[in-house]
Order: sequence, then structure tokens, then C-alpha cells
Amino acid sequence: MTRSSYSDTVKTIALTGNPNVGKSTVFNSLTGLNQHTGNWPGKTVITAQGYCSTDKQSYRIIDLPGTYSLLAHSAEEEVARNYICFGDADVIVVVCDATCLERNLNLVLQVLEITSQVIICVNLLDEAKRKGIRLDLALLSKRLGVPVVGTVARKKKSLVTLLKFLDEITATPSAFSSSDNNPAKYTVSTIQYPQPIEDAIAIIAPFVQNLLRDFHNKNSIPINCRWLSLQLLDPDPSLTTEINNYFGNSFLQHEELQTALFLAHKQLSEQGIDRNCFKDMIVSALVKKAELICTDAVIYDNHPYSNFDRGLDRLLTSKLTGYPVMLLLLTGIFWLTITGANIPSGLLASGLFQIQDYLTAFFQYIHAPAWLHGLLVLGGYRVLAWVVSVMLPPMAIFFPLFTLLEDMGYLPRIAYNLDQPFKRCGACGKQALCMCMGFGCNAAGVIGCRIIDSPRERLLAILTNNFVPCNGRFPTLIAILTMFFVGTAGGFLSSIRFALLLTLVIIIGVATTFAVTRLLSRSLLRGIPSSFILELPSYRRPQFGKVILRSIFDRTIFVLGRAMIVAIPAGLLIWIMANVTIENVSILNRFAALLDPFARLMGLDGVILIAFILGFPANKIVIPIVIMTYMAQGSIMELDSLTQIKELFVSNGWTWATAVSTMLFCLFHWPCSTTLLTIKKETGSLKWTALAAGIPTLFGIFVCILFTTLVKDLGYLML
Repeated sequence: MTRSSYSDTVKTIALTGNPNVGKSTVFNSLTGLNQHTGNWPGKTVITAQGYCSTDKQSYRIIDLPGTYSLLAHSAEEEVARNYICFGDADVIVVVCDATCLERNLNLVLQVLEITSQVIICVNLLDEAKRKGIRLDLALLSKRLGVPVVGTVARKKKSLVTLLKFLDEITATPSAFSSSDNNPAKYTVSTIQYPQPIEDAIAIIAPFVQNLLRDFHNKNSIPINCRWLSLQLLDPDPSLTTEINNYFGNSFLQHEELQTALFLAHKQLSEQGIDRNCFKDMIVSALVKKAELICTDAVIYDNHPYSNFDRGLDRLLTSKLTGYPVMLLLLTGIFWLTITGANIPSGLLASGLFQIQDYLTAFFQYIHAPAWLHGLLVLGGYRVLAWVVSVMLPPMAIFFPLFTLLEDMGYLPRIAYNLDQPFKRCGACGKQALCMCMGFGCNAAGVIGCRIIDSPRERLLAILTNNFVPCNGRFPTLIAILTMFFVGTAGGFLSSIRFALLLTLVIIIGVATTFAVTRLLSRSLLRGIPSSFILELPSYRRPQFGKVILRSIFDRTIFVLGRAMIVAIPAGLLIWIMANVTIENVSILNRFAALLDPFARLMGLDGVILIAFILGFPANKIVIPIVIMTYMAQGSIMELDSLTQIKELFVSNGWTWATAVSTMLFCLFHWPCSTTLLTIKKETGSLKWTALAAGIPTLFGIFVCILFTTLVKDLGYLML
């Protein structure tokens, strides 16, 4: 598994399998850090590929999206199916879970219908042993007609056999045969469908074979005639598009093929087989074949393996304890994120602002104009340093913690707990996972919405993801809570009060997510909530090192990079507005004065509102902008203590009501520029991007005005 002896020809290996079978662990163990991620062309589905080698051959490994079936119902399943069918893989490795092999064989059998260049990797043998499950891999290989390898992907040594089979198969492709007439080491198993379907395939297969023969003379990638004939009997639009792209539009329009398809459909119709019945018969044949293959090859011993898992599930998924435990875990993650980020954030800020001093010295050395130094250093660089120092440490803590919960198998339990509440709102339970990820960063939460199959429900999740506070808004919420409602003295009781108040803010955000989701699903995005397959995987010991490394590179650095792109232009704009004056009044103060009457209706003032507007690139700079404007300074700054900040705010008219209104608007306003940029890329639509900004903003304005009006009517406003 080193790169020391690459051959001239790199073979392509595609990894596929059900979700939660350890496919990514196999991929990571094979490739190590020699990998990169991106998007499939024309898709928002993430692709990962890496490289490994043996003494005989070098390999490019493609990690396909996890899928339960090649009967594509989602973008991930389409990507997996299309690559297996029309991609350039030399070998397909199907990773299966040894603890539920029979169910995984449904995908294996579908892949075998497409290509015979397949290796079955039966992973998680250690868990199977713990659960008292014994597998006869040799018998499975004989019945399937392809190599079957047992692995424990966490242990790299267990992958040696897999690599040996890869070397053997890529060196001798003739090792496979789909018929007994061609002697070979492996004879791939075929599925026998009910006779009406077999008769229909027999009608169109000769014409498909003739067309494929002409096509294969010009192309090196063979397409299985029997599989393609079966798909043409019940084509879905996405597959039809791929067939046209691959073969050309004339392929499906061939007159003889159309005639054969008409006769096949007529014969099926005469036997009472409609489209739904056809699909049921296909699935039934797959299930029966999988059951037959596993007979005597998978043996279950009497073993109390499930007692612990079931007991833990009763605690984590019951109506009585599931929600409290979920809330406690989420609160614990927030507490670790916030408290753990303080020291690294301070050290990072100190280092970055030390660099600012060096930059200042350099500009003085070259006698640069004061305005140029102010624009580039005090404007662009200072905002960039602020964004990085405030944003990086919390994300570097939150995302690994979130990924650890995923690796342990807890996140599917969260989706299970929240499936019914979201379904009542006309949405999908998978939105719970996107919502939780939004607490770390709303942009990451929007990207996470890719796991939702339904386009309508995916849009619901994207449009409402901003209603939960991300780590960029936590600095503002924490500072205001501490100054006006907890106190700066510290102590155990203060920390308890702070934790309870922050949890209340989070609950308000989650409740609003449900309410707005329900409203949108009954107005703008009407529809029936879809069902989805949710597998509760076994609890597993997380791989701490790999989880931390991958979460930092795949999530933290990715999101931070997008934030940095917009931070520098924002810093330039803020500095210009704060330093360019008209009649001795800065543009920043003039805009604040212009917005002040409307802001007062919301319980704010013009300075607070302009700070939120200028904080569009990064919410964490809202408080520094407010301080800068109140003190009439020309660049972003921060006071030494929260006590000083509170005194400054109170002297400028802040009350507890102002603090509450500011927190409400912080919780409910437009997403940051990074999130909106992500929404535009995910939806490909300016319309939905505008709605994603407008919906929370209008809701926030309404809530703030309502709160301010109630406070005034009750006579509690302290002027």
C-alpha cells in the first residue's frame, strides 16, 4: 500500500456498498492521506479518490456514494449506478457488512448483472464474531462466482488479501466468465427472474445485442446486454438520459428496438404485469436469490450480542429519554466548543495581530501612504485575522465532535428521534442531521442537505437551516448573555445560568425551524413528506485520529476557505466607510443615522443594524463593528473586558430590552455570505438564494418589532 513501485498503467478501482458498512474506512486504509475530494461533474454529490499500490500494480481508488440499490432514487444512487455502468473502472469492489450480509447482497447481485469484474469485500468481521455470526467465505465465493474477501478495515493487514485479488484480476481479466462454455476460474452467478420477465428480455435482447456489438467496436467499455435489456423494459428518466449521453440519441430510437420493446410491453400487459408489479417482481427475485446464497453460508449462533445495543437504543431512542439525552449531548458539545475554543482563539488572534504589527512596520519602512496602510492592513488584513481567529478554533472542535458522534452510530438515532416531528411539518427526518451540522456552520449544514433525496424536502432544509445559530453567531450571543443576564464575575452558579440561557436560545432556534418548515411545506413548497430507509448501525468504537483529521480537512478548512474569500473585501469596505467622511461625518455614521428610525422600531439603533449589515461576510465581527462605531474609530477593535463593553453600550442607550432584541435579530437574520454562496452553488438558483436570505430576515424583523411593542405596551422599557 505504498507508492514506491508504481507501474506505468494505473488501474481504476471503484468502491461501492450500502451506507454504514465501513466503505470509507476501507478507502482510507488503502489510500491514507493520498486522496482528494470534489464534486461529480454536474452534481452536488461529493466524490473522493485516492491512490495506492502493490509490488505489481498501482491503483486509483474511487469512493462511490453509499447506496442501498442501483434502482436510483437519489442523486447519490444515480452517481453510483452511472459510474458502475458507464465508468472506466477495471474492477468494482462491493463492500458489505458481515453482520447483515443477506441484505447487502441485494446490491451485490445488481452490480453483478452489470459487470463480472467484481470483488466482494465482507467487512466488519470482528463485529460479526462479537455477535456470534459465522461466514463461509469460500461457499459464498462459489455461489456468487466472484472472489469474496473478509476484512476488518480498521486493521490494514486484513486488506492484504483484497490487494492480492486486485493484482490477480487486473492482470488476468479472463478469470471471469458468465457462462459455462468459456472455462475460467470464476463463473458469475445470474439471477433467474419470473418467466414472463425472462420472455420479455428474450424478445428485445437480440436487438440490443446487435446495437451493442456495433457500439463496442468503437468503444472499449462493454455494456452487459441482459442488464440493459432489463432496464429498457422499465426505464427511469435519469437512466434514459445517461443512455442517450453514452450511446447517442439514435440508440433508443432504433426502429427494430422500438418494435421489440412494444411487443415485450404488450406481452407483459397481457399477463397483468404493470410497472409497479414489474418492479416488485424484480425486487422479489433479488431478495430470494440473496436468501438462497446465504443459506448455510451465514450461520447465526445463539449469542447475547444484542443486549447491550438494544438497551442503549431504549435509552437513546425512547420517547421518554431520547430527547433529554439528545439535548444534553448537544449542550455538552456546545459547552466544549465554546470553552475549549477560548484559549486557542486568543493565541491565534495574538499571533495574527503580531503579524499585523510586522505588516505595519513594513509599510512604514517603505513610506507607504497612511490610507494604503489603513485600507490593506487595518481594513482587509485585520478583518481576515479576526474571522480566522474567531472561526477556526470553534469549528476545529465542533466538527470533530460531530463526526465522532457520526462514527459511533449516534447521528442516525437523532434522525430517528426527529423523523416524526419533521414529518408532521411536511419534511424529512434527515433534516435533523443537517440542522445539527448547522450549529457548527450553516454553510456546512446546507452542504449536508445533499443527503435528502426529495428536491422539495432538500429545499425546505436549505431554506430553514439558518434558523439555528452557527458558531459565527455564538460570540455575539455569548457576549450579550454574559454582560446583561449572567454577569462577568464568573463562578459555578453563573456558568449554570449561562448554560441554561444558551440552551434556551438554541431551543428557540430549533422550535422556529419546525414552525417555518411547517409553514413553507403548506404554502410555497407543498407536498407529501417522503419516507426514507433509515438503518440504525451498530455502535462502534470511533477512530479518533482519522475522524479528527478528516473532519478538519473535509469540513473545517473547506468552510473556512469560503469565509476567507469574502472577509478581505468586507474589511476593505468597512475601512472605507469608517474613514471616508462627508462634512466631517463618516459614511458609516451617516448610514447608521439613516437606519436609526427603522432600527428603533425593532428595539435596536442604527449602529447595531449597520453592524449586522457590514457583518454579512462573517457574523462574528458584529460586536467589534458596534464598538468601533460607538468610539468613532477608523478600524475594527475590541475592548479588554466585557465590563468595559457593557459600560460603552449602556452609555449609548442599551437596556436589557435592547440586548434581547439584538440577540433575537442575531438569531433570525440573513445568512452570512459564505452560506449564501453555498446555497447558490447547491441550488443553482438566485431565486432560492434570495428566499434563503429574505425568509429569516423578515421573520427576525417581525419578531423584534413584536417584542419591542410588547415591552413598550407593558411599560417595562428602560430609557
